Amino acid sequence: MLQNAIAAAQASGARLIFPGNVYNFGPDAWALIDERSPQNPITRKGAVRVEMERMLAGAAAQGGRSLVIRAGDFLGDARGSWFRAAMVRPGKPVRSLTYPGKRNVGHAWAYLPDLAATIARLADIEHELAAFEVFHFGGHWIELGIEIGNAVRRVTGNQDLPIRRFPWPLAYLAAPFVPFMRELIEMRYLWEVPLRIDNRKLVARLGEEPNTPLDEAVRRTLAAMGCLPPQPTRAR
Repeated sequence: MLQNAIAAAQASGARLIFPGNVYNFGPDAWALIDERSPQNPITRKGAVRVEMERMLAGAAAQGGRSLVIRAGDFLGDARGSWFRAAMVRPGKPVRSLTYPGKRNVGHAWAYLPDLAATIARLADIEHELAAFEVFHFGGHWIELGIEIGNAVRRVTGNQDLPIRRFPWPLAYLAAPFVPFMRELIEMRYLWEVPLRIDNRKLVARLGEEPNTPLDEAVRRTLAAMGCLPPQPTRAR
């Protein structure tokens, strides 16, 4: 699919925008990763990501143009996100939250509307960018990962909301029979080591990074998931 997209972009003279993530990086990338950090993935998904970005870089030598934006786990109306798939049950009021990681290890989150706004701003100046350009989107870095659960508590107004541990032992037992569990296990390391995304290059280029406050991003995410009633639209 990517090879076809590259060919189409080259044929039309367009720049291909590729949403990246931190799968490229293994634990050896250290706690703060920038666009030049070593890419030594320890997972199948990470190896695929590295190869895809190599394809984009190679296409630049043939006149192709691309833009890679790497970001953390998604907040927002994203069906494939950890927040929706493993932490909060969609379509129902929030009765508890399941946290997959070590509670004292930091974790990076990207609120999708902020990420989209960032991509739009970069697209507006794409003629100023290199043929193969990479930026890191910082989003929300939560130093103590469990604080995402406290944000859900604040948004729901329930300070006693239970925050449960993810049942990793059961996931390993189910993995031979449930592909989804195998996928979760493969990426578990991202919940056990801190990988903070360094966005200084992006901020230097744009002057700032679009950033919705965490509690508001969580509120809108829960509303989009059907876990909170949407706030009424104010009349102008």
